[in-house]
Amino acid sequence: MSSIADVLSPEAKAHTPQKGSTNANGFTDYFDLDGLLTEEHLLIRQTMRDFVKREISPYVEQWAQAAHFPSEIVRKFGEVGAFGPTIPTEYGGGGLDYLSYGLIMQEIERGDSGMRSTASVQGSLVMFPIYQYGSEAQRRKFLPRLASGEWLGCFGLTEPDHGSNPGGMTTRLTDAGDHYVLDGAKLWISNSPEAQVAVVWAKNEAGRIKGVIVERGMDGFTTPEIHNKWSLRASTTGELVFDGVKIPKENVLPNIDGLKGPLSCLDSARYGIAWGAIGAAIDCYESALKYSLQREQFGKPIASFQLQQRKLAEMITEITKAQLMAWRLGVLKNEGRATSAQISMAKRNSVHMALGVAREARQIHGGMGITGEYPIMRHMMNLESVITYEGTHDIHLLITGADITGIQAFK
Repeated sequence: MSSIADVLSPEAKAHTPQKGSTNANGFTDYFDLDGLLTEEHLLIRQTMRDFVKREISPYVEQWAQAAHFPSEIVRKFGEVGAFGPTIPTEYGGGGLDYLSYGLIMQEIERGDSGMRSTASVQGSLVMFPIYQYGSEAQRRKFLPRLASGEWLGCFGLTEPDHGSNPGGMTTRLTDAGDHYVLDGAKLWISNSPEAQVAVVWAKNEAGRIKGVIVERGMDGFTTPEIHNKWSLRASTTGELVFDGVKIPKENVLPNIDGLKGPLSCLDSARYGIAWGAIGAAIDCYESALKYSLQREQFGKPIASFQLQQRKLAEMITEITKAQLMAWRLGVLKNEGRATSAQISMAKRNSVHMALGVAREARQIHGGMGITGEYPIMRHMMNLESVITYEGTHDIHLLITGADITGIQAFK
């Protein structure tokens, strides 16, 4: 199996896919986004596309139907280079730019939002804070194992009574002299039942939010799984429960204090979602286009009818607008100029767009659209979670509103 690092070798670059080609993805690149990408970007995207076609797409419907998380995919993600693509190579990451990261998330979510959640949590919510706010010893201990897929990580911020208001968290970190004691619970935590490592945010005695690294096997630390989900069924979700967990002082992230820490992690994850949701939309659109050209009614393909053409034309228009927004956001991220509000706008726009595309695609497929023969209903159900997590649809709207008016509608 070729990894991203393999295809970036000089020999592999000699076989770079042609820019602007419509052979790989139909007419989905309607405004020649490929023309804005480098040869390296195209190689990375193709590597992930091939990986998804080989390791995810043939099996994901079965995983979703069975509500099964394929734990073997974690190592495979590590081998291909999907974990921590922007983390420096000295810590096991890919050392890539943010456009590369976005393209990786897009291709994974073309396969499944739950699979993309696994990868984006690992990179943006676990590896990113350890790299950005951790000590050198923490980076050396945790990042290589997370990058390789030896360890899976999760991120503990949301609580049973505190979702959109993370600053109201009640999980407590108490100084006990030579260690800390962690008490509380987190809810709706992707990867938690399988994770070896959790980056958890809690309040200390002074009410300041601190980040700590909790490791599987610590006494009092459990991760009950959440069952009976109708969304993200190929992803594992659970709780984090802390009952007097002793946290070594060397497991506290030393270089961050306050809500800025977890919010910066969410910005990183939201950026990946802005790209990932486009991948889900592309998969739905391409399936609908193919189906409409093959399905005949009244003696001709349903693609020949005006109402179907309108649906398809609106779908590709919205996908194209989202692609260009995500690309521009990636450029701003590379330049260090992207704002939290811009990231919120892109995340909200992409997911709302993708959910609309999935619903229209379901109608084009008719009754077949609700079956596992096509990916549409699975994408639609998944996107109902994506539109809520990492900041709800309405919260992102209010973030934009606060940014343009200077008046915050919530505290």
